Amino acid sequence: MMKKRLTNRRHTRAAFTLVELLVVIAIIGILVGLLLPAVQAAREAARRMSCANNIAQVGLAMHNFEFAAEHLPSGTINDSGPIRNEPIGKHISWTVQLLPYIEQSFLYRSIDQSKGVYDVANVPSRRARIASLVCPSYPLSSDMGPDSDDIGISTYAVCYSSTEVPLDTDNDGVFYLGSRTKFSDIADGSSNTILLPTGFKAVSSTTTSNPDSGSLVMGGFSSFHTGGINTLYGDGGVRFLPARIEPAVFQALGTRNGGELNTGLEW
Repeated sequence: MMKKRLTNRRHTRAAFTLVELLVVIAIIGILVGLLLPAVQAAREAARRMSCANNIAQVGLAMHNFEFAAEHLPSGTINDSGPIRNEPIGKHISWTVQLLPYIEQSFLYRSIDQSKGVYDVANVPSRRARIASLVCPSYPLSSDMGPDSDDIGISTYAVCYSSTEVPLDTDNDGVFYLGSRTKFSDIADGSSNTILLPTGFKAVSSTTTSNPDSGSLVMGGFSSFHTGGINTLYGDGGVRFLPARIEPAVFQALGTRNGGELNTGLEW
């Protein structure tokens, strides 16, 4: 009799019912749904830190440039102004001037600056991709392989004015047309003056019915990060500027010698 009971126990197996299995699947789905936003937030935080490191390196390069040339790179070099948002003219940007200071001396020497960046001779150089000049949160950053036919881009732009005006020789920012700004020219204080934001929202002349005025509009600051924008300051510091910043404070940070006081108190 004892042997029979043992045999019955040996052949008895535990199993999930269909209802129990569905409940487990539902619980797993809920946990995954709760976990994904946290994972995405962690990834974005890492990308934002990587972006801050990128522009910190750009800031170091700018300081080295200023030490060697005794002025910061020009916002743009062109024969005349204002600069138009069109592929005409020389348009030797600050990124070209800064290349030797970000370990890109060969690329710098390959560019014929006398012909302008749009000349056919400079097409191969324009296709060069520099990862440190692209925000990791930029949606197309993973498509920037060397085999792409598109031009190389930078998601970072220097600040030439405190307002959205044409890029010209009389702007109140640090990097205007033909600028040769020294740190001593930044009377507002280098720690209170934006040199570079994470991104720049360009405006195409095709979006307006008046191309003469539309091509003069350069655009404004933008960001690929949630809640604000990484910004580089004249002292080399990198700060995350919240989207809730007061417009007047934001505008004051864009001037090099506007004479504003306490610009950092209402961020």
